[in-house]
Amino acid sequence: MSSEVSTDCLVIGAGPAGLQASYLLTRAGRDHLVLEAGDAPGAFFTRFPRHRTLISINKPNTGWDDPELNLRTDWNSLLSDDPSLLFTRYTPRYFPHADDMLRYLGDFAARHDLPIRYRTSAVEVTRPDDFVVRDQHGGTYRARRLIVATGVSKPHVPPIDGVELAERYEDVSVDPADFTGQRVLIIGRGNSAFETADNLVETAAVIHLVGPGSLKLAWQTHFVGHLRAVNNNFLDTYQLKSQNALLDGRVVDIRRDGDGYLVRVSFARVAERVKEIRYDRVILATGFRFDASVFAPGCRPRLTIDDRFPDQTAAWESVNVPDLFFAGTITQARDFKKSTSGFIHGFRYGVRALHHILEHRYHGVPWPSRDIARDAAADAVLERVNRTSALWQLFGFLADAVLVGPDGALRYAEEVPVAHLHEAVARGDFGDVDSYLTVTLEYGADHDKVNPFDITAGRVSQEDTSGLDGRYLHPVVRHFRGGAPLGEHHLTENLENEWDSEDVHRAPLLAFLRARLDRAAVGPA
Repeated sequence: MSSEVSTDCLVIGAGPAGLQASYLLTRAGRDHLVLEAGDAPGAFFTRFPRHRTLISINKPNTGWDDPELNLRTDWNSLLSDDPSLLFTRYTPRYFPHADDMLRYLGDFAARHDLPIRYRTSAVEVTRPDDFVVRDQHGGTYRARRLIVATGVSKPHVPPIDGVELAERYEDVSVDPADFTGQRVLIIGRGNSAFETADNLVETAAVIHLVGPGSLKLAWQTHFVGHLRAVNNNFLDTYQLKSQNALLDGRVVDIRRDGDGYLVRVSFARVAERVKEIRYDRVILATGFRFDASVFAPGCRPRLTIDDRFPDQTAAWESVNVPDLFFAGTITQARDFKKSTSGFIHGFRYGVRALHHILEHRYHGVPWPSRDIARDAAADAVLERVNRTSALWQLFGFLADAVLVGPDGALRYAEEVPVAHLHEAVARGDFGDVDSYLTVTLEYGADHDKVNPFDITAGRVSQEDTSGLDGRYLHPVVRHFRGGAPLGEHHLTENLENEWDSEDVHRAPLLAFLRARLDRAAVGPA
């Protein structure tokens, strides 16, 4: 019988998030162990994306010497103190091959000698007192707390009658020749569906994509999980009448018809009119979900968003299972289709923030901060917004915080989740705080409803220094006491994202901060 292994913290999954968590725990000298089902880190990337091109950008040549700035256009590197462990050193391709990610993750784990047990699947999680995880060999692992970084490992299957007849994105052939002359329906309208459609444009006779709601384009919504330009060539074939089409509606049912299929589609544009269409192949590309089946009922995390993700607090902790935390793409439940927690370039900072949260809760280590002089607050804010990649990537979600003590003294804390900050200040986690300012980078209100290429929309006067009409990414500073907003200031947007003009940026910010900090702010400003 296998012996039991005990550790302070158990990390399940050695993908990018699990490696990032392990690196931070290792650097802090914390007892932990990582369990990984695959033979090497990042097993997900051995199969996905199916057509092997990542949509996370990789830009080695930025013209900047600042490593922090370079992370704004490096969406694949994990955070570490080793300058040689940057993904940009592995390939010059803007959209990299998935195999490059596998090489990078393997090197990251080996270089830092992370404590990973490969070929070890967590098949059952119970909690008699501490968490007890059993693997496929009967081995058990006991831990006070658990970080689950397994990603979305199960297909998300919508409730369609006959859906079992469809081929799955994760299994369907990627050889275009297998679809020569065929009529193909792809259920789903995300990047995996369009990636599949683009692959078949040269061989299939007819390709239809179907899904509910309006199609959302990443260049307009600024959510990188919406349809990316690298996958949208199919739209040309639709709008230029090349036998392909985008169907706005839902699939009612699928049934066999000889060698093919009859699919009934309810069309949203024509008052839910149902039309039956014949296809040779039906492919399901509707995304993935978190697998909670390994958790025993007594410690199974509650799910949210069509049961696709674990429901989480502002500290990425299960809402119903204490000491169970989440890292990686499954944390997108906190900023679903708004910011970037579902992607490496976002969740690498989320994992670092989670590490600070765990360090404070379990080891009494305060969130890193530094004292700043009152007359240096504006320059501290400007220095950060002009360099930070964390606030840039997790826009509107992470904030720098200027903490104002009862005596007016200021402390500056970086990269705190906004929702967690409000709760932590109320609990006293940041010490004695009278009021506080948040510094975020955000897109303007209704930015996703404006065509950014329409020059008549959202015009801003060059003389306007309020920034309130800015639709593009720009800094926002807000003042709070007890979680209640007291004042707000927007720095006007800038083409090159350089908020360093004395007249346009610094002077208005300085005036706002003086007004907020030099008097008792008791009401909205």
